[in-house]
Amino acid sequence: MIRLAPALLLALVACTPPSANAGGNSTGVASTQSGPPFTATKQGQFDSPFAMAFLPDGSLLVTEKAGKLKLRDPSGHIRDVAGVPKVADVEQGGLLGVALAPDFASSHALYLTYSENRPNGVGLALARATLVGTQLQGLNVIWRSGSNGKGGQFGAVIAFAPDGKSLFLSSGERQRFTPAQDINQKLGKILHLTLDGKPAPGNPFAQQVGTPTVTVFDPPDNTGAALKEKGTQQAVEGTNTAPAEIWSMGHRNPYGLAFDTGGRLWEIEMGPKGGDELNVILPGKNYGWPKASNGSNYDGTDIPDHKPGDGFEPPKTFWNPSISPGGLMIYSGDLFPQWKGSAFIAALSGEALIRVKLDGDKATKADQWPMNTRIRDVVQGPDGAIWLLQDDGALMKLTPR
Repeated sequence: MIRLAPALLLALVACTPPSANAGGNSTGVASTQSGPPFTATKQGQFDSPFAMAFLPDGSLLVTEKAGKLKLRDPSGHIRDVAGVPKVADVEQGGLLGVALAPDFASSHALYLTYSENRPNGVGLALARATLVGTQLQGLNVIWRSGSNGKGGQFGAVIAFAPDGKSLFLSSGERQRFTPAQDINQKLGKILHLTLDGKPAPGNPFAQQVGTPTVTVFDPPDNTGAALKEKGTQQAVEGTNTAPAEIWSMGHRNPYGLAFDTGGRLWEIEMGPKGGDELNVILPGKNYGWPKASNGSNYDGTDIPDHKPGDGFEPPKTFWNPSISPGGLMIYSGDLFPQWKGSAFIAALSGEALIRVKLDGDKATKADQWPMNTRIRDVVQGPDGAIWLLQDDGALMKLTPR
């Protein structure tokens, strides 16, 4: 194993000052003054990784955006997994999420999300396959986003319901803003699906059917320009089930989904210029984007802040300036018992690992450890260690000092 260089460990000791308001309207985050209570060791190297998932035997699956799925065995040997679908290797797209089916121990089934080329442009796909050794077999696309075209921010994160009978899928708004408020489109939503990719029973808009066409346009410059876009009409493939799939709406780019032990679904979402959000996802709620955000457009033009009475669900906490959140994990292990129940957030532009203390549906910023590199994903290992995927390709394992 390769230990972090002394210079990086020294950098980790430097922590940001406490926030003026731990509830979320400050740039700062409370931090441990004595340095990080963990040691980081390198466990592997990948090429533009996006997400990871542990197998029951301690092996680790890692997606690479260019379209490769890697399997790292417990000894550290890394092999390619064959049978991966062809992906559209576009900006912010490619092979994205990976998640084991709730019954993986017996079925060996897993789920992948990825961007794919469709007749009218690029869209997000959800596929299910069976892992046999280092081979995917029987791969089947069970869901597609539609609204195909240009734009990044696919979301593409999967979380299974606590009872293992359904799944939640994050779908970004593809840098187009207004689809997040369009009930006829699957973009900018958290979707609740059966394990076969169909609308889950009991969803807020169950049984509703969407329009046969949807409005699609290229990413505009800002929220104001998006409101003026007329776009073109794109036919929906088959019946438009978007309304029946929606669990919540008004999201920008949801990069993290995780359930806590109380059954609450937490989501971490990239804002625009500032306004990254941590939300509790509730059925039928509208989280405001692009009509409300605690950030602003990249060109500096204003977006109305969340405020009481605006009809939108506000974040539990937020960040200004941006941290550019990646993955989200809620810790349940024994290796760091003091952190049980806390949310951990991978920060990309923030180049940090962030801990948020959760208490019911309340969130308080707790620690922000500088990592001096972009952190893409964070997961809990079988023994309770915390594993990080860095944008530079390094796989890191955090254990107590």
